[in-house]
Amino acid sequence: MKLLIRKLIHQLGNLLRFIQLSFYKASGASIGENTMISLGAKLDVRRGEVKIGDHCLITHGCYILSHDGAAHVIDPNDTGTGITEIGDHVFIGVNTVILRGVKIGDHAVIGAGSVVNKDIPSGVVAAGNPVKIIKELKKPYHSLPKRH
Repeated sequence: MKLLIRKLIHQLGNLLRFIQLSFYKASGASIGENTMISLGAKLDVRRGEVKIGDHCLITHGCYILSHDGAAHVIDPNDTGTGITEIGDHVFIGVNTVILRGVKIGDHAVIGAGSVVNKDIPSGVVAAGNPVKIIKELKKPYHSLPKRH
């Protein structure tokens, strides 16, 4: 009986993730193949644009923003929108905030609780508030498995 309940809960979780991804895609987000977005993560797809590559993992509590509601206060000509891009094979740690207009390169790892306010190159580990590059990853990078 416990096994049956676990299987049902797992299937329900998969269905909810599918619905969430479908909503984001219908709202204009571009999400690559085999990318997993935790149910507790949020993508800002109301204004601006969010692009996420293949084989990414975005964990619980992350916010990926494509607009800044206060930008016009600082610069009246600023629309407050931007394109936020995440490359292929990227891991985003728990409770990370990615601000509008940021580009994260392929094979990057962003540590938990980071505030990403600038572009992050490919093949690095970055963390902190504000985010800083901690180290470069050695090549060749090991790709994530097809299913994670």
